[in-house]
Amino acid sequence: MPIINSAAAMQEEVTGWRRDLHENPEVLYEVQRTAGLVAERLRAFGCDEVVPGVGRTGVVGVIRGRRAQSGRVIGLRADMDALPMTESTGLPYASKTPGRMHACGHDGHTAMLLGAARYLAETRNFDGTAVVIFQPAEEGGAGGKAMVDDGLMERWGIQEVYGMHNMPGIPVGQFAIRKGPLLAASDAIVIDVVGKGGHAARPHQCIDTVMVASHIVTALHSIVARNVDPLKSAVISICKFHAGEALNVIPETAHLEGTARTLDAAVRDLVERRIGEVAEATARLHGAAARVVYERRYPVTCNHARQTEFAAAVAAGVAGADKVDTDTPPLMGGEDFSFMLEARPGAFIFIGNGDTAGVHNPKYDFNDAAIPAGISYWARLVETAMPA
Repeated sequence: MPIINSAAAMQEEVTGWRRDLHENPEVLYEVQRTAGLVAERLRAFGCDEVVPGVGRTGVVGVIRGRRAQSGRVIGLRADMDALPMTESTGLPYASKTPGRMHACGHDGHTAMLLGAARYLAETRNFDGTAVVIFQPAEEGGAGGKAMVDDGLMERWGIQEVYGMHNMPGIPVGQFAIRKGPLLAASDAIVIDVVGKGGHAARPHQCIDTVMVASHIVTALHSIVARNVDPLKSAVISICKFHAGEALNVIPETAHLEGTARTLDAAVRDLVERRIGEVAEATARLHGAAARVVYERRYPVTCNHARQTEFAAAVAAGVAGADKVDTDTPPLMGGEDFSFMLEARPGAFIFIGNGDTAGVHNPKYDFNDAAIPAGISYWARLVETAMPA
């Protein structure tokens, strides 16, 4: 079962949908235009049910097969939101909204699932129900959790759920997946340092929060190097450092923000504990104080074994067994499809985007050549899981 002919035939039209979304990016839960277009198309395709406003601005479409004796219900999820970035691709369909950009390919994810929804609604060659899920706010807003909390799984009786994400560096038409942890838990770190401000010419009368915070940043890197088992993985990155307003004033406070990424529950606990201990102790060493807030955001994206094997087999049917990496290394990026995988068994797979700029890069663009493979994967997954 290679690329579906009708999926290849609709590539140009789906590419047009994708580029329209790319040109009109929306962030977090503010995806009203995108969600409206999705709901409009799902209705036009003849979906049996189209429900907007799930998890604030998510959209759910229900497609029943020509037979419904199996009682099977499979969920397919795509994300819709863009990033607060300025695009620098120079493409004719580049973002028309300053400071907003589809830099992670969610425009492609949405377009591919729409293409699959049209195919499934037209053919209905399966015994069961396909639920297509269009999610807002993947990029830091936990839209996946919002949809789960809004009763996504229970309202539509979803038994298994599947997700897909493009991946630069993997050739177009190929797939990659693994059982167990695929993407990391993604947590937020906020550290406020309080010292004693004063004149820059009298540092001996001050407690310099710039120096103290700098020592904290350096010390935090010792956690991964010296506390985490070297056979396990963790990342601590401090990405924001703000202190002071004048070149001749030692500031009273300094503010740090960053992220921690882990693949293991015990390592996550260790990293959270040690960040607090190291930051507070380093501040005390210099006579300052540090207040640490560690916020657990996205859990590990952990693929279920049976569903991963099934997803890999479907991908192999589309691309060929030699074009599916079933033991791809885990990545330290985060993904809020993890909340759906905590609610129901399922699997998350990567689809090749080719030799393109990486995601979250101002020069990134989704590769439209991947569209037929993505549509075919979704369609074959439904037809194979629930054969008519």
